[in-house]
Amino acid sequence: MAVSSRKAVIVYDFLRGRQNKTVVKELCVASAIASDKFRFKPPYKMADHGCIENGIIWADGHSEYKELHTVLTEAVAGFAHLHAYGISKCTFLSVLTGRPIHNLEDVNCPPPDSFNHEHWCTLPCHRFPKYSCVIKTAHSL
Repeated sequence: MAVSSRKAVIVYDFLRGRQNKTVVKELCVASAIASDKFRFKPPYKMADHGCIENGIIWADGHSEYKELHTVLTEAVAGFAHLHAYGISKCTFLSVLTGRPIHNLEDVNCPPPDSFNHEHWCTLPCHRFPKYSCVIKTAHSL
């Protein structure tokens, strides 16, 4: 497959930091053939908090938060087309990468929390982070 035809889905989970800012805690870049998952340390000290739904805790992480931009731009470098679910996530990722991010809602992709083994999508759909960014079989990109 030529690089120009490669597509990837970017999914991230976040917590709210100071001044209600989005702080990415887990990030996944997934294509039809592979996925990369990253967990980021908090960017600053703050009272420990988290999300019961996805199990993310403020203090968790492996990569330095200051490396978020570098990690993401390197992870998507080989992909011509990038996708995310929801306009706010597309906008956030577009600013972070300096690249256009296509909204999966525009191609009638179901919300990520509705994916299951019986559900098919025309893009590399997956659940994140509960299922460790497992790629569900996709018909095509």
